[in-house]
Amino acid sequence: MIEYDIEVDATGLNCPLPLLRLKKALQQMLSGHVVKVIATDPAAHLDIGVYSDQTGHRILSYLKEEDKQIFYIKKK
Repeated sequence: MIEYDIEVDATGLNCPLPLLRLKKALQQMLSGHVVKVIATDPAAHLDIGVYSDQTGHRILSYLKEEDKQIFYIKKK
């Protein structure tokens, strides 16, 4: 289990809302902190992956469980 500082529950939200919730959480965090994002949008892995690549935040873990995706992202 990865330790995290903030959890963002974006279940039931469609693009771009999971990404916007992630961005808002990251603004409140310090460098090196970890956010856990739970999303049910099937395209969330694409949006969050591209965003992480562009901003330098690192996806520590990506899990897919039935209808949800769980991301652990470390703020740069």
